[in-house]
Amino acid sequence: MARLTVEDCVDRIPNRFELTLLAAQRARELSAGAALTVDRDNDKNPVIALREIADDTIDLEAIRRKLIYGGEPQDDDAEADADGAFADEVGLSGDAIAQAAAALAALDDDASNAFAEGDEGSEDV
Repeated sequence: MARLTVEDCVDRIPNRFELTLLAAQRARELSAGAALTVDRDNDKNPVIALREIADDTIDLEAIRRKLIYGGEPQDDDAEADADGAFADEVGLSGDAIAQAAAALAALDDDASNAFAEGDEGSEDV
């Protein structure tokens, strides 16, 4: 078998940082007992993960999902994705994240304004 390089995988995942994360996640899955989709050829799990990515034998979206959200998909995920109710409960929706970011920004602005007002008052003394 020819030696595998990262260049073989970059066609599928152009971002090398994402490639590293996904290959590491797949290598963890292989270590935990996941089925191989290519021959082992006496290679270690990280190399097998890269070979699977290069050969396009694994579902990268499923690995991304496991990497981001953790764990295996649950039976009720289809229902949760359909109506978005569960996603909002655990804060996975983009709207919930945007609202949280806006609230934090408002708190930072309030704290900055209070600090600035406090500094002006101390100069008068």
